Amino acid sequence: MKQLLDFLPLVIFFAIYKFFDIYIASGALIAATALQLIVTYALYKKLEKMHLITFAMVTVFGTLTLVFHDDSFIKWKVTIIYSLFAIALGVSQLLNKSILKSMLGKEMQVDDKIWARVTWYWVVFFASCGLVNIYVAFSLPLETWVNFKVFGLTALTLINTVLTVFYLYKHLPEDQRKELK
Repeated sequence: MKQLLDFLPLVIFFAIYKFFDIYIASGALIAATALQLIVTYALYKKLEKMHLITFAMVTVFGTLTLVFHDDSFIKWKVTIIYSLFAIALGVSQLLNKSILKSMLGKEMQVDDKIWARVTWYWVVFFASCGLVNIYVAFSLPLETWVNFKVFGLTALTLINTVLTVFYLYKHLPEDQRKELK
């Protein structure tokens, strides 16, 4: 249910874009992200920082897109969010307080060097996605960018999540691997 809620604003953005335009879709994205926060809080009685940051970014850049009638703002939002994720992960690792380890370390106990590798991998992944987004957003047609944002980045993130889980699983102690089977 929680993962479905995470994809809801993206699905609404895509559907509205296909039937209308980027400006109405940007407004719908703001509304859908606000609805996502409300439903998440109603169901789980808490909100994750990532959701709040994403909502703030969607609201700011979506509003700028609407006010200035310029789709550049909504395009930049993607790169800025990915950049913030990369910076947060990198800084947390440099401070020896890996965000990934704090999120997943209870379920998957692996050596700190493995957490460091995974964290740096995600830093590079997010930075790369941000750079590719800039290229696609400002060199290719809007339709291509919307499809890339919705399908390409989502697929890449899911694939990298699965690869990360397999990598972590491979480095779990044998007794913990047996428990997960």
